[in-house]
Amino acid sequence: MFTHHPTRRAALGLLGGAALAAPARAAGWPAERPILAIVPFPAGGGVDVMTRVLLQHVPRHLPGARFVVENRAGAAGQLGFEAIFRADPDGYTIGAITTPAINTIAIERRPQYRLDGFAYLANVVDDPGGLFVRPDSPLRTLADLKAAALRDPGALAYGTAGIGSDDHLLGMAFEQAAGVKLSHVPYSGTPPIITDLLGGRLAVGSLNMGEGLPMLREGRARALAQGGTARWSGTPDVPTFGEQGVAVTGGSARGLVAPPGLPQAVREQLSAAIGAALADPAFLAEAGKLNLPLNPLVGDSYSRFVMANDAEAQALWQRRPWRE
Repeated sequence: MFTHHPTRRAALGLLGGAALAAPARAAGWPAERPILAIVPFPAGGGVDVMTRVLLQHVPRHLPGARFVVENRAGAAGQLGFEAIFRADPDGYTIGAITTPAINTIAIERRPQYRLDGFAYLANVVDDPGGLFVRPDSPLRTLADLKAAALRDPGALAYGTAGIGSDDHLLGMAFEQAAGVKLSHVPYSGTPPIITDLLGGRLAVGSLNMGEGLPMLREGRARALAQGGTARWSGTPDVPTFGEQGVAVTGGSARGLVAPPGLPQAVREQLSAAIGAALADPAFLAEAGKLNLPLNPLVGDSYSRFVMANDAEAQALWQRRPWRE
């Protein structure tokens, strides 16, 4: 028997709109105007849901604050990342970013932001990547996938959410570590990957474990491996790449930042409130219902995490640029 989990669209309805209420009396934060939270992706997606769900809990730990979420999608997140970077560093604008998307964009081209310029507040989610197949696929393990790819190089196709996406980087890392060649099929997002995978038109789907969890629970797919350093609690039966002798990790981390030049005292106040919200039992309960793979990292710990991911992405680009 499976427990019902609300859909992302239903979660948005539970939040009651874009404006997230706070206590009427300002105690710890000036209530002169709301804090704008920029989401660089469309409403209803994983980053949007994460941001809205978390920020409704922050005002309990930052009395006087209230948040308004604004979606500024475009160019795979670049437009929103740039808007956050260019905003006034007064504490009234923050935004969501994703790793490695913010890293790969800066490697491929010259966006109007610098990774080392953001004021890093807190990471929220780290959704490990995974390789998925149909239940009736002859591929049962990574060893099976490697053997099949060695027999017929380039014949097996794997789908990703686009060139340079975390899904694509995971596939490339597997190819390199296993010494094989697969055929990359970039899609415009995760839903069409799932459609073609379940329809038998795709051998392997590369997507995040949180995205594939409903398929696993319903028995519509199997996961060959997950890209965390350890098994995510949501998919404890799926072995990691490392457990199967393949030195690969990968996934999509999502967190909150502020523009460069944010005063240290303001940064600490925001980070502390967000960190407290991440440990709030009410938030944890809601995150569990939404299958959010949480990985709280606050302040400098988050900054170091993003920079370490950037070093890995830079090294991968030098070995094998992902432009196709």
